[in-house]
Amino acid sequence: MHSVGEIRIRGTNILGLHGAQRDTFRGKNIGMIFQTFNLLQGFTALENVMMALMLAGYSTSQQRSRAESALSKLGIADPHSPIEMLSVGQQQRVAVARAVAGEPCVVLADEPTASLDPANARAAIDLIKEAARTAGAALIVTSHDPSLREAFTRIVEVSQFAPTEAVR
Repeated sequence: MHSVGEIRIRGTNILGLHGAQRDTFRGKNIGMIFQTFNLLQGFTALENVMMALMLAGYSTSQQRSRAESALSKLGIADPHSPIEMLSVGQQQRVAVARAVAGEPCVVLADEPTASLDPANARAAIDLIKEAARTAGAALIVTSHDPSLREAFTRIVEVSQFAPTEAVR
Protein backbone atom coordinates (compact mmCIF):
# COMPACT_ATOMS: atom_id res chain seq x y z
CA MET A 1 0.00 0.00 0.00
CA HIS A 2 2.24 2.84 1.21
CA SER A 3 5.92 2.92 0.50
CA VAL A 4 7.15 6.07 2.19
CA GLY A 5 6.04 8.47 4.89
CA GLU A 6 4.24 8.52 8.19
CA ILE A 7 0.78 9.18 9.48
CA ARG A 8 0.95 10.75 12.92
CA ILE A 9 -1.92 11.18 15.32
CA ARG A 10 -1.13 12.75 18.69
CA GLY A 11 2.56 12.20 18.00
CA THR A 12 2.26 8.47 17.23
CA ASN A 13 3.19 7.06 13.84
CA ILE A 14 0.13 4.86 13.34
CA LEU A 15 1.77 2.92 10.50
CA GLY A 16 4.10 1.37 13.08
CA LEU A 17 1.28 0.00 15.24
CA HIS A 18 0.15 -3.62 15.00
CA GLY A 19 -2.51 -5.88 16.50
CA ALA A 20 -3.81 -5.00 19.96
CA GLN A 21 -1.58 -1.92 20.09
CA ARG A 22 -3.29 -0.53 16.99
CA ASP A 23 -6.76 -1.47 18.30
CA THR A 24 -6.17 0.30 21.62
CA PHE A 25 -4.79 3.38 19.86
CA ARG A 26 -7.79 3.50 17.54
CA GLY A 27 -10.20 3.06 20.45
CA LYS A 28 -8.68 5.97 22.36
CA ASN A 29 -8.08 8.35 19.47
CA ILE A 30 -10.63 7.70 16.74
CA GLY A 31 -14.39 7.78 17.29
CA MET A 32 -16.54 6.13 14.65
CA ILE A 33 -20.20 6.69 13.80
CA PHE A 34 -21.43 3.99 11.45
CA GLN A 35 -24.26 4.32 8.93
CA THR A 36 -26.17 1.49 10.61
CA PHE A 37 -25.05 2.43 14.17
CA ASN A 38 -23.70 -1.10 14.93
CA LEU A 39 -25.05 -1.02 18.47
CA LEU A 40 -25.02 -4.24 20.47
CA GLN A 41 -28.52 -5.72 20.74
CA GLY A 42 -29.35 -7.10 24.18
CA PHE A 43 -27.29 -4.39 25.85
CA THR A 44 -28.36 -1.06 27.31
CA ALA A 45 -27.36 2.34 25.97
CA LEU A 46 -24.89 2.66 28.85
CA GLU A 47 -23.37 -0.77 28.20
CA ASN A 48 -22.94 0.01 24.49
CA VAL A 49 -20.91 3.12 25.26
CA MET A 50 -19.00 1.43 28.10
CA MET A 51 -18.04 -1.48 25.83
CA ALA A 52 -16.23 0.86 23.43
CA LEU A 53 -14.41 2.47 26.35
CA MET A 54 -13.46 -0.93 27.78
CA LEU A 55 -11.96 -1.97 24.45
CA ALA A 56 -9.99 1.29 24.46
CA GLY A 57 -8.43 0.38 27.81
CA TYR A 58 -10.35 2.64 30.20
CA SER A 59 -10.92 1.45 33.79
CA THR A 60 -14.43 0.41 34.83
CA SER A 61 -14.97 3.63 36.79
CA GLN A 62 -13.77 5.74 33.84
CA GLN A 63 -16.02 3.75 31.49
CA ARG A 64 -19.10 4.41 33.60
CA SER A 65 -18.44 8.11 34.25
CA ARG A 66 -17.51 8.91 30.64
CA ALA A 67 -20.44 6.91 29.24
CA GLU A 68 -22.97 8.48 31.62
CA SER A 69 -21.65 11.96 30.87
CA ALA A 70 -21.75 11.51 27.07
CA LEU A 71 -25.25 9.99 27.13
CA SER A 72 -26.53 12.76 29.40
CA LYS A 73 -25.08 15.50 27.17
CA LEU A 74 -26.84 13.92 24.19
CA GLY A 75 -30.21 13.74 25.93
CA ILE A 76 -30.48 10.03 26.72
CA ALA A 77 -32.64 10.25 29.84
CA ASP A 78 -32.47 6.57 30.80
CA PRO A 79 -29.07 5.07 30.00
CA HIS A 80 -30.30 1.71 31.30
CA SER A 81 -32.81 1.36 28.45
CA PRO A 82 -32.17 -1.65 26.21
CA ILE A 83 -31.12 -0.57 22.71
CA GLU A 84 -34.14 -2.37 21.22
CA MET A 85 -36.49 -0.08 23.17
CA LEU A 86 -34.97 3.16 21.85
CA SER A 87 -36.19 5.09 18.82
CA VAL A 88 -33.93 5.39 15.76
CA GLY A 89 -33.07 8.96 16.82
CA GLN A 90 -32.15 7.81 20.33
CA GLN A 91 -30.05 4.98 18.92
CA GLN A 92 -28.24 7.50 16.75
CA ARG A 93 -27.47 9.61 19.83
CA VAL A 94 -26.12 6.51 21.60
CA ALA A 95 -23.89 5.87 18.56
CA VAL A 96 -22.65 9.48 18.74
CA ALA A 97 -22.05 9.14 22.50
CA ARG A 98 -20.07 5.95 21.89
CA ALA A 99 -17.92 7.80 19.33
CA VAL A 100 -17.09 10.81 21.52
CA ALA A 101 -17.08 9.43 25.09
CA GLY A 102 -13.36 8.72 24.99
CA GLU A 103 -12.61 12.27 23.78
CA PRO A 104 -10.97 11.15 20.54
CA CYS A 105 -9.00 13.58 18.40
CA VAL A 106 -10.77 12.39 15.22
CA VAL A 107 -14.41 11.43 14.67
CA LEU A 108 -15.29 9.58 11.46
CA ALA A 109 -18.96 9.55 10.45
CA ASP A 110 -19.91 7.23 7.58
CA GLU A 111 -23.18 8.25 5.88
CA PRO A 112 -24.67 9.26 9.26
CA THR A 113 -27.88 10.61 7.71
CA ALA A 114 -28.51 7.94 5.06
CA SER A 115 -31.73 6.62 6.61
CA LEU A 116 -33.12 9.93 7.86
CA ASP A 117 -35.58 12.43 6.42
CA PRO A 118 -34.19 15.94 5.67
CA ALA A 119 -35.23 17.55 8.98
CA ASN A 120 -33.83 14.71 11.07
CA ALA A 121 -30.72 14.56 8.89
CA ARG A 122 -29.93 18.20 9.66
CA ALA A 123 -30.60 17.67 13.37
CA ALA A 124 -28.32 14.62 13.35
CA ILE A 125 -25.48 16.50 11.64
CA ASP A 126 -25.84 19.39 14.09
CA LEU A 127 -25.68 16.90 16.97
CA ILE A 128 -22.60 15.17 15.57
CA LYS A 129 -20.84 18.49 14.91
CA GLU A 130 -21.58 19.73 18.43
CA ALA A 131 -20.45 16.46 20.04
CA ALA A 132 -17.20 16.50 18.05
CA ARG A 133 -16.63 20.18 18.90
CA THR A 134 -17.22 19.51 22.60
CA ALA A 135 -14.77 16.59 22.48
CA GLY A 136 -12.24 18.81 20.67
CA ALA A 137 -12.15 16.36 17.76
CA ALA A 138 -11.67 16.83 14.05
CA LEU A 139 -14.78 15.63 12.24
CA ILE A 140 -14.69 13.77 8.93
CA VAL A 141 -18.07 12.96 7.38
CA THR A 142 -18.67 10.91 4.25
CA SER A 143 -22.00 11.36 2.53
CA HIS A 144 -23.77 11.16 -0.80
CA ASP A 145 -26.33 13.70 0.44
CA PRO A 146 -25.67 17.05 -1.30
CA SER A 147 -27.92 18.89 1.17
CA LEU A 148 -25.29 18.38 3.89
CA ARG A 149 -22.87 20.69 2.08
CA GLU A 150 -24.41 23.75 3.74
CA ALA A 151 -23.63 22.33 7.20
CA PHE A 152 -19.87 22.46 6.66
CA THR A 153 -17.33 25.16 5.89
CA ARG A 154 -14.77 22.83 4.31
CA ILE A 155 -15.73 20.21 1.75
CA VAL A 156 -13.36 17.83 0.02
CA GLU A 157 -14.72 15.75 -2.82
CA VAL A 158 -13.17 12.40 -3.63
CA SER A 159 -13.33 13.31 -7.32
CA GLN A 160 -10.69 16.01 -6.62
CA PHE A 161 -8.05 13.34 -6.15
CA ALA A 162 -6.30 11.71 -9.08
CA PRO A 163 -6.07 7.93 -8.77
CA THR A 164 -2.67 6.55 -7.84
CA GLU A 165 -1.11 3.22 -8.64
CA ALA A 166 -2.09 1.95 -5.18
CA VAL A 167 -5.76 2.85 -5.73
CA ARG A 168 -6.19 1.35 -9.20
